[in-house]
Parts: sequence; structure tokens; C-alpha cells
Amino acid sequence: MRKSFQILALFAAAFFTACSGSKEQKETVIVEEKPRVKIASVTAQPVEQTQDYTATVEAEAKNNIQPSSAVRIDDIYVEVGDRVRKGQKLVQMDTANLRQMKLQLENKQTEFNRTDELYKIGGASKSEWDAQKMALDVQQTAYNNLLENTTLVSPIDGIITARNYDNGDMYTGSAPVLVVEQISPVKLMINVSEGYFTQVKKGEDVDVKLDVYGDEVFKGKVNLVYPTIDAATRTFPVEIRLDNKDQRVRPGMFARVTVSFGTETNVVVPDLSIVKQAGAGDRYVYVYHDNGTVTYNKVELGKRMGENYELKSGVPNNAKVVIAGQSRLLNGMEVEVEN
Repeated sequence: MRKSFQILALFAAAFFTACSGSKEQKETVIVEEKPRVKIASVTAQPVEQTQDYTATVEAEAKNNIQPSSAVRIDDIYVEVGDRVRKGQKLVQMDTANLRQMKLQLENKQTEFNRTDELYKIGGASKSEWDAQKMALDVQQTAYNNLLENTTLVSPIDGIITARNYDNGDMYTGSAPVLVVEQISPVKLMINVSEGYFTQVKKGEDVDVKLDVYGDEVFKGKVNLVYPTIDAATRTFPVEIRLDNKDQRVRPGMFARVTVSFGTETNVVVPDLSIVKQAGAGDRYVYVYHDNGTVTYNKVELGKRMGENYELKSGVPNNAKVVIAGQSRLLNGMEVEVEN
């Protein structure tokens, strides 16, 4: 009986030992390793505030050369690409109507002269003289108008950019006979956000690049700032002028205009620190604090400068930001900094 009791006591001791070992294992705390990150110190610095706009080059002036009524074309003296001067004769229309109008003008002049002589000696009344003078003036105006529409001249210095008829064609009015454009200077129209309305000044210098000339920069000036804001787009038009003395820039070319709005002092961070939120367009930066934690700060991006970004908001001056290891981080998490 005593031997049986001893055996039971051994089993009990073994059981309690096993239970005690299991409890000790459950109380073991598994310490996870802190995420390792790299950080960089960032500061505020002056950043030039520029905005880029796209535009299409336009002629400074564009004129359609055409008569006021249907008439046959006798001669066209220029071709597309020809440079012309103001007042240069470009097209001669048929002169039959002009010759007839000239005969009518001469008859009116003769009638007026006769009435004028009679009026001077009292042989005609003032009302008769006035009627003849008015008829002469009307005929003279009609003749001058027809003369202008028979011999067509260039109203500007420019270049012929279109020719729609040949000698002997009947002008129908469906298109101008010629188109002449002034390309020294040329202009570009851009639409600027209303926030910059007070900052755009006439005469301000701007940089212009044309796709056809690669990275070559052409210097332009603000020539006109429109005085109203478009309520639909919240923008206002600005006209840029290029002197284009060498006439390398031509209407229709695609241009990129860079306008400077001065400088602002903002924090600049490495582009490696920028984190994009999945499923949204928001951008964030992890900021490292002296207590060893990081916070998830939403930022507003400004200008990209090579491998850095200007921040309009979100990160204080002289802060430290995470530039590597962000994929394992959460807001408020403790981290270990790699040297």
C-alpha cells in the first residue's frame, strides 16, 4: 500500500512540473525587431515660382485679301511664301465695271460743273446745287470703293500663307483670294489661373520653347493682360509676344511658355521621401521625431527640382524625413535609424 502511494506521488509531481513548464512557455514575450529606416534632414530654401503653359503660335496680324463682290480675277502677282510690303499690289481684278463706273463719275462731274456755273450767276437754286453735289459725292464714293476692290494691295508687311484662286478664275466669295500674315512679331495666348492675376505684369519677360527647336529658349514678353476672369475656368488670357526678327518662329508651331512669379521660401525634400496613398492622389511623407517614432504627414507638392520636391505644406523646417524603408511603417510607429 505504501509503495502504491509513492508511485502516485511521483506521477503527481511529474504532472505539476509539466503544467508549470507550459505556463512558463505561455508567458514568454516575443519581441519584434523595429523597422529600420534611413532619414535625411530637410530645410526651407528660396524656390523660384514658375508655371508652364502650352500655346500655339499665332500671327500678329492676319488679313484675307478679297474683293467685296463676285468678279473675275485678271492677275495674281504673288505666290505662297512670298514676303510682301504694306501697300504692295497683290491682285488685279477685272476692270470692266471700274471703267463703266469711271464714265458715270465723269458724267456726274460734268453735270455738277454746269449747275455750279449756273448757281454762281443765279441761274440755279441752292437746292439744285446741293442735289448735284450730293449725287457727285455718292458717285465718287462708289468709284473709290470699286477701285479698292479692283486693285488689291497688302495692308501689312507679311508673308503670303494661302492662295485659293488662279488667274482667270471667278471670285465666288467661298474663300479669300490670298491670305497674308504678319510674322514679325508673333504672339501666343495662354490662360493663367486667377490666383496669379495680380502678379502678371505687362512687359514681364518669359521663356518660350518650341518643340521643333528642342531645348532652345526664345525670349518673349507679356504684351497684354486681359482685365477679366473667365467664370467657367477661373483663368484669364495673357498674350505673349516674340519679336521673331529672324522669322524662325512660324504660326501654327507648338510652344511651351514658362512664366516666373518670383520666389517663395519652402521646405525642399528628396523625391525618395514622397509616398503616394494607394487609390488616391494624395502624397505623404514620414517625419522622424526625436523620441524614435515617425508620423504620416500629408503634403502639398510644389515644383520638382531634379531629385527633390518643393513642399507647399506638410513638413516643418529643419525636420527629418524617411527616405528608405517606408513600406513597413505605420503612423506613430517606433523605428530604428540606419547610419
